[in-house]
Amino acid sequence: MSTTATVDRPFRADLLTLDPPRLLGSRCSACGTTTFPPRGFCPGCRSGAELETVPLTTEGRICSFTVVRQAPPGVEVPYVLAQVDLRSDEVRLMAIVVGVAPERVALDQPVALELHPVGTADDGTTLLGYRFRARTEEVAA
Repeated sequence: MSTTATVDRPFRADLLTLDPPRLLGSRCSACGTTTFPPRGFCPGCRSGAELETVPLTTEGRICSFTVVRQAPPGVEVPYVLAQVDLRSDEVRLMAIVVGVAPERVALDQPVALELHPVGTADDGTTLLGYRFRARTEEVAA
């Protein structure tokens, strides 16, 4: 009897890679604009032919956030939903932030990409999504 081991996979193949863990964006070779998630056209110059998929940095900083206190059944509250700046890529994205109590979250707080299980596919494969984990280094003044 053989058993087939299932391998974790991203919940969306075009959104992230697992090894190494990285979010994927698109970069326009015509104007240099980088976006997340990847897009079929450049919002900077409207080009559609000059886009390439690029891995994004795993380090960011909180630009803005809210503490979510009401959610659908089965979703643990409170949780932090933040706009995270990936400064070296000039990308801002929205993500859940973990690893810090909601009352301790701060603007410009450093965060790092983290993959985590978000569900199970029909074949039993664990589907992975992304979030950011707060880092303990000092917040810039």
